Amino acid sequence: MTNRLTSLIVVLFSVTACFAQEGLIVQTQGKQKWPAAEAQKIYLSACSVVQQEFGNSRPVAPRVTLVLGASKNEVLFQGQEVRLTKWDPYGFAQGVVWLAFVDLMPSQQRLAIAKRAVDWVDATVDVEHLRK
Repeated sequence: MTNRLTSLIVVLFSVTACFAQEGLIVQTQGKQKWPAAEAQKIYLSACSVVQQEFGNSRPVAPRVTLVLGASKNEVLFQGQEVRLTKWDPYGFAQGVVWLAFVDLMPSQQRLAIAKRAVDWVDATVDVEHLRK
């Protein structure tokens, strides 16, 4: 019994480490069942689709924590979590796409673009003001 338990613990740590290296960490609350291989495939596919859709040359692979057994389905951008009440491949894919999209543009670039948008507003003149 002890050998089986030790083997099970080693396997669980190996699986968690593997997912963590790939950018996906899974946490379950309660007795949630989830297909590990499918979750990994969806994660990789969603990242790849976002990268291809926006023509980015750098790989898109955000660290994502999937929390199963959450009180509601939601994406927490700050913690990079996809929280689902139960396993849902489409809900998980949507969460990964959102987080991959955020990962596509680093925060410094987002801030620079926002600044440029405000600067452009200040640099434009309404035609009515020119007539006066």
